[in-house]
Amino acid sequence: MEGTSILHSFTNIYFAIFALFCFKLLIKISLALLTHFYIVKGNRKEAARIAEEIYGIVPGSWADRSPLHDAAFQGRLLSLKTLIAQGFNVNLVTTDRVSALHEACLGGHVACAKVLLENGAQVNAATIDGVTPLFNACCSGSAACVTMLLEFGAKAQLGSHLPSPIHEAIKRGHRECMETLLAHEVDIDQEDPQHGTPLYMACTYQRAECVKKLLELGANVNVGKGLDTPLHAAARKSSVEIVVLLTDYGANPKCRNADLKCALDLATPHSKVEQALLLREDFVSDWSPLHEASIHGRLLSLKKLIEQGNDVNLVTADQVSPLHEACLGGHAACASVLLKHGAHVSR
Repeated sequence: MEGTSILHSFTNIYFAIFALFCFKLLIKISLALLTHFYIVKGNRKEAARIAEEIYGIVPGSWADRSPLHDAAFQGRLLSLKTLIAQGFNVNLVTTDRVSALHEACLGGHVACAKVLLENGAQVNAATIDGVTPLFNACCSGSAACVTMLLEFGAKAQLGSHLPSPIHEAIKRGHRECMETLLAHEVDIDQEDPQHGTPLYMACTYQRAECVKKLLELGANVNVGKGLDTPLHAAARKSSVEIVVLLTDYGANPKCRNADLKCALDLATPHSKVEQALLLREDFVSDWSPLHEASIHGRLLSLKKLIEQGNDVNLVTADQVSPLHEACLGGHAACASVLLKHGAHVSR
């Protein structure tokens, strides 16, 4: 009898635990259904409020995401297609105005993004923070996603006050995304109020590959953020490689910022950056614009400078002429123009 009593007690305990588990499960299922109902009906704020009351979730977070958002973010293409076929609105947004397309681009899921766009997703939809799907694609580093969005009519920049896709790509070192944007006529010297020009951003975050490509594509080497030049940013970050790149492309080491400081003033004393700037400052101090155009093979600039009356035989303290520089750089066309305008071949 005693054994039977103990067994009966244990049975009651297990039943009680099982009943409690079922009760909690029922609550969770009810909440999920209620949340889903509100999302489908468009009452996402109310769904977020309910979730916050029960789970303590902060409004505007994951509570008001639809199954479409989850499928897009996780790259579940078949699930995404099924949800769309079931009638889910591809432009459904959270309380923060985040769409499924934002999520697909943030995850770098090109196929999911394409399906959403083909089913009417708004390519330039912006969140409450001004973030676009293109910005998210640049954040993820998916050049394929960036290309597709641009083909569907994405604008590279909706406004100067909104987050800039090209600056985000450079910040994270995603050179391919940067090049894709520039190939679609994005202004290479576009100045963001917070981050300056793309070149300045690349120098600030020490993205040498981006710096090199921007310079090759013609970025203004002396325009940064206000009076602060890219060279100021490179010197501040102690990046020798970038300092050399900038000065090779004609960066003026004598430019002063709003604090009346030049790049040399910002370099760490006795550092390699300081040494590089000291050497470069001495070298370029008596360089003319003709020297600079010749060494870099800038033919149109060279012709314009000559038309403006610049002396083709002007030499530095070391007797270096523009013709020397054109030949050193292997720029035959520049050398030919200089010779045609009287450059001394024997000097």
